[in-house]
Formats: sequence, structure tokens, C-alpha cells
Amino acid sequence: MTPAVLLALGLLTLAVVWGGPLPALAPHRFSAHMTMHMGVVAAAAPLIALGVAGTRFDPARRWPAIFSAIPASLVELAVVWAWHAPVLHHAARSTAAGLVAEQGLFLASGLLVWISSVGGEPARGAGRAGAGVVALLLTSMHMTLLGALIALAPRPLFGHAAQAVNPLAEQQLGGVIMLVAGGIAYMAGGLWLSARMLSERVRIA
Repeated sequence: MTPAVLLALGLLTLAVVWGGPLPALAPHRFSAHMTMHMGVVAAAAPLIALGVAGTRFDPARRWPAIFSAIPASLVELAVVWAWHAPVLHHAARSTAAGLVAEQGLFLASGLLVWISSVGGEPARGAGRAGAGVVALLLTSMHMTLLGALIALAPRPLFGHAAQAVNPLAEQQLGGVIMLVAGGIAYMAGGLWLSARMLSERVRIA
């Protein structure tokens, strides 16, 4: 697919996530809230990043020091884990301002790590790509860990007065969504970047 198509698909994914039924379901359904999260960081963000990578709109080419993959992955780790603390999570599910802040930070941190990993000047070589592999695999690990902790918790971690269904079952489903979607998307990105590095080395050799 061309960069323009990838960018369009990423923006369309955002439109579906934010403009569809999920925001209305999120206060009542933990799984809907988690689907929004994964739709932003594991679907829209990588598509947008791949759509701009290597083009004149690639910010990693202009500001490589800011778009550094491993620090970017640590920023996303902090953002994701902070918004799954009960207080901030409750704010995101019970107030419009909280939801906007959460989703905006998810998108910003997701774009930061994906663009830092797949973007930048090709001439910078294996060092930047290798850092991107480490960053994406690190993110896959912490997404998998957090998803497993949420799914396997013996009691509801996030209480909401508006909860309309079994909160523990919803939490377990949401944890599985994060574990599968988040873990697989970032791992797939890391493996794809690894394969691209190897193919470039073979071509040069």
C-alpha cells in the first residue's frame, strides 16, 4: 500500500474509534473503553506513522533527537500505565474532559513511539532501526503485562456507578483485548522492522 493509503486508513480508523458508538459505550463497558485505546495506539497510530514515514511530513527526519525510539517507548509506557491507575481511569470514563485528555495522550504517545521507530532518515542505518525494534518489542512486553494483570485480577479494579454489566467479566474481556491487540501489534511491528533491516543488509552485501 502507498503511504497516502496508509495515512488515509489511519485517519479513518481514528474517525471510527472516536466518531462511532464506542465513546457512548465506554462509561458502561470496560471492553469498549479498551477497544478505543487499542484502536488508537495499535491501529491508527501505526498506520499514520507508516503513512508519513520517509516523506516530507516525517517529523523524525526533521527532529531526530526528539523522535528517538527507546525514550519514546518509555514515554508511552508512562502514559499508558498512568491512565490505567484507578483515579485517572475513572476520570476518563466519567467526564468528557478526562476522555479527551486520555485519548489525546494515547494518540500522541502512540504516534511518538511508532514514528520514532519506523521514520527518520534511511541513511542513519541500522542503529536507528535497531532502536526501533527494541522500542516496539519493549512496548509489546509492557502492553502484554498490563493486559494480563487486568485480565487475571480476581476483583474489579475500576469501579463505576454507571457500570451496566458484570464488571469483572468486562474487565477480563478488556484485559484480553489489550493483551492480544496491543501485544501483537507492537510485536508485529518489531518483527517487521527486524525483517526490513535484514533484507537491507542482504541487499547491501
